[in-house]
Amino acid sequence: MSGACCPTRRALLLTFDACQLAMSLVPAAAQVQVFDAVRALAFVGDLSMGQPIDHSARTAWLAVQLAVALGLDARLQANVVYVALLRWSGCTANAPEVADVIGDDVGGRQAMLAVGLPAHLSGLLIPAAQIHCEVSGDVARTLGLPPDIECALRRIFEKLDGSGQPNALAGAEVPVEVQLAQVANDLEIHSRVHDLERALANLAARAGCHYPAAWLPVLRRHAADWLHTLERDPACIDASPAPAMVALPVPTASLELIADVIDLKLPWLTGYSRRVAEAARAAALRLDLTEAQGQRIYRAALIHGMGRAAVPNEIWNQPGPRSEAAMERLRLVPYWTGRAARRIGSLSQEADIASHVDERLDGSGFFRGTSGDAIGIEGRVLAATAQWVMWQTDRPGQPGLDAAEASQCLRDEAKRGRFDARVVAALTGAAWASAIPAPADPAGLLSAREVEVLRRISHGQSNKEAARALGISPSTVRAHLENIFRKLDCTTRAAATLKALTMGLL
Repeated sequence: MSGACCPTRRALLLTFDACQLAMSLVPAAAQVQVFDAVRALAFVGDLSMGQPIDHSARTAWLAVQLAVALGLDARLQANVVYVALLRWSGCTANAPEVADVIGDDVGGRQAMLAVGLPAHLSGLLIPAAQIHCEVSGDVARTLGLPPDIECALRRIFEKLDGSGQPNALAGAEVPVEVQLAQVANDLEIHSRVHDLERALANLAARAGCHYPAAWLPVLRRHAADWLHTLERDPACIDASPAPAMVALPVPTASLELIADVIDLKLPWLTGYSRRVAEAARAAALRLDLTEAQGQRIYRAALIHGMGRAAVPNEIWNQPGPRSEAAMERLRLVPYWTGRAARRIGSLSQEADIASHVDERLDGSGFFRGTSGDAIGIEGRVLAATAQWVMWQTDRPGQPGLDAAEASQCLRDEAKRGRFDARVVAALTGAAWASAIPAPADPAGLLSAREVEVLRRISHGQSNKEAARALGISPSTVRAHLENIFRKLDCTTRAAATLKALTMGLL
């Protein structure tokens, strides 16, 4: 196994133990079953790729059917479910790089899956593939999934003939789970976008290059029945053997991980969902809400940005007024958040709260246009908090306000009837810093200066910009980054950001 798949044992233990320590400090209220977290990340990945919300689940089901038909063992069948569901979990992390190459990171990916990657773009997307694979593998490791699953996700874009990315691995270096997920992905997309005959023709064209040619007869024999079953009984995709068959060291996962993966899509939103969650929970305490209400608000805040993945970065990053078409896509973000989280039974209440994040008391919000008492107290707290924190966040072409300015804006909006005045008072009546605990380094891995460098780099600053802000040279920033990557056992800024957030450094 390559170094990209198997980091040094010491680095692995350091970073994994640090992540586990940080996650052990997360309140039980912020924990969900690991498989629920996987399904949530699959949904975000589907939105990122411009796919239907059940694409990854359908792909996982088809991959298992093929594995069974090929006589592959039960362990591999279970592994491929996780691999197929987490296949796109790195899509938020490399969205900025993909957008730089193809413009629309959502629509461009959708087109690539339907018609293939243009040859002239292949080399340009290798850095994005590296980010995707590294983050996907780190997600699997943080969730405590077995090494075989982590390894497959780190090699998810590799091909049998060595034409894949980012490391051009070939033959036995490409895990069987990757091959199964790839052929199931192709079958699901091409049969839906085109038809079964065209799908099988496309599979035949890729046989021997992307996956074994020996699988084709099995696919031709069973594909029609499998696809018919998916159409006749969509619920079959939820009947997976994976949760019971994969041994996990810890049965639950942190919702903060999902929040961090969501926020990776836009570097300037690094840590945003966590800040909203902490501030909202503090406001709930000041409002004397019940413990259960405070927990629901906190959990809803962590997942409220799930639908953000459906909107291209070029829209989010636009500094000036947006077109009506762009605004229509933005209005659907809370709708997609509600749809995403409702696929996870343990988050059904939080999904409803999260989907109210852009509603306003006077009915001027979206996507429902709900007003007055139709917005419950939990939704009111989340809506006001998310806006308050966003006003304090630096955005492209628009620096954030300080806490006092943001508080005054929120109070003005409450006077206009858009936010609950009592909620606004609870938010703005105490210092902003009191709502957010100071970052800590549970493993003692990074120096204070390294944390400062990583904080600026994680928010999208270049080496030169970080150097200017910190009063040091770009070469010093580069040296600090090399140390950070070595200590966190990663090679990309997105992966370093995710690990640092998980470990409580940012």
